[in-house]
Amino acid sequence: MDINIRKTILQNIKENSHDELEATIADAIEDGEEKMLPGLGFLFELIWKQADEEERVELVDTLQNGVANTSI
Repeated sequence: MDINIRKTILQNIKENSHDELEATIADAIEDGEEKMLPGLGFLFELIWKQADEEERVELVDTLQNGVANTSI
């Protein structure tokens, strides 16, 4: 079975509004289901590709703070 996760996710969210995208992210995080992690990873990939160097530094700083302040 050949599944292209990136293509499927992009097709599912391509026409979503700002609010719908935000809700998708919030729902995936709130549900805490492992199966949502690849989708969130792809969304992060899209953000990363669109970010300039300054935004990337900010993203990594935010990630570093999150890692430092989170226990599972």
